[in-house]
Amino acid sequence: MADITNTFAGIKSPNPFWLASAPPTDKAYNVERAFRAGWGGVVWKTLGEEGPPLVNVNGPRYGAIWGADRRLLGLNNIELITDRDLYVNLREIKQVKKDWPDRAMVVSIMVPCEEAAWKAILPLVEETGADGIELNFGCPHGMSERGMGSAVGQVPEYIEMVTRWCKANTRMPVIVKLTPNITDIRFPARAAHAGGADAVSLINTVSSITSVNLDNFSPEPSIDGKGSHGGYCGPAVKPIALNMVAEIARDAETRGLPISGIGGITTWRDAAEFLALGAGNVQVCTAAMTYGFKIVSEMIEGLQNWMDAKGHASLDDVIGRAVPNVTDWQYLNLNYVTKAKIDQDMCISCGRCHIACEDTSHQAITQEVDGVRRFEVIDEECVGCNLCVNVCPVENCITMEPLATGETDKRTGEKVSGDYGNWTEHPNNPSRVAAE
Repeated sequence: MADITNTFAGIKSPNPFWLASAPPTDKAYNVERAFRAGWGGVVWKTLGEEGPPLVNVNGPRYGAIWGADRRLLGLNNIELITDRDLYVNLREIKQVKKDWPDRAMVVSIMVPCEEAAWKAILPLVEETGADGIELNFGCPHGMSERGMGSAVGQVPEYIEMVTRWCKANTRMPVIVKLTPNITDIRFPARAAHAGGADAVSLINTVSSITSVNLDNFSPEPSIDGKGSHGGYCGPAVKPIALNMVAEIARDAETRGLPISGIGGITTWRDAAEFLALGAGNVQVCTAAMTYGFKIVSEMIEGLQNWMDAKGHASLDDVIGRAVPNVTDWQYLNLNYVTKAKIDQDMCISCGRCHIACEDTSHQAITQEVDGVRRFEVIDEECVGCNLCVNVCPVENCITMEPLATGETDKRTGEKVSGDYGNWTEHPNNPSRVAAE
């Protein structure tokens, strides 16, 4: 069976599945149950500086977006960092690490953007025997208004500065957690790298309002008739996370920097996609909050079964394999031509492909043939956009079939070229024409 033991930023764990810093990792009771269920590691919920415990709201903390079957697609939270006493947390971290020495124990930290505050908390965490720290530069609500969280993560200079402070004052590996609430994720990642970070983790939650209560006209979750923006997570943010992970993995300045992938990971397939795009391990939160800790057993089994079927002996065979295939639009092959094809034996004649194509695309799918209800692709109009594939309720009923070299594209009347050609060299490109 495939070996999925993991070493990330020098931290070892029996598998690449860690619980992210969040309510599931807020206390020893939760973490011990998670370890018994099979999780390879945890990032303990964010600790703050010494003093009176932080105060969370005493009411609803979550808003949700559901699919048609009420499956949870996205979760918005207005939860803050831990509201438990710092020293209670530290004692529990130390005991759990002692009892579970083979599991990764990383501690999330957020304190004011002052060197003295970081220097004060680092030795306290280090004394627990924790394997590493994660600098929380991502929270988009509550703490950011206090000059922490994403207020730091949105300023590369601050990221580099705080990372340097931590590297100078601890033996532990330093993981920098990045906010997605920024235009270009490469700049904060580069700053973390310049500051000496051992790794980065991303994404933290996306600033959001999930819905509005139309009875009292307040954002959800509603606290005494008022609401606030919060942090969005869950399956809906996975595409955003995958893109940002890939951007860091293929950037010349951060290539090789270990990445812990976070964002909507619910199945083994999700995890495999993050690994393929350069993540060295993954962190999970919403899936555990939705389905419970035992979901990790399905992730472990599924990942190993897929790796066995594909001949991947270890995680190193998977990590980063997709990165060379990520490119910018202008380098895509414009000579690659596909057409949609409908399997008539599988078609249930629902008509969704026709409606989508007729109303919003290229009028390339019939509604009837010879007076009979039948959906067929009109090759003369099909541009190969694959909208029909994505709206079809029957998996693999519609497929995209590439035209062979030399075959005539009925839409353009031109023969398909076997040569690679992209926008940078296309005759319609004004930049190319100007260069000539």
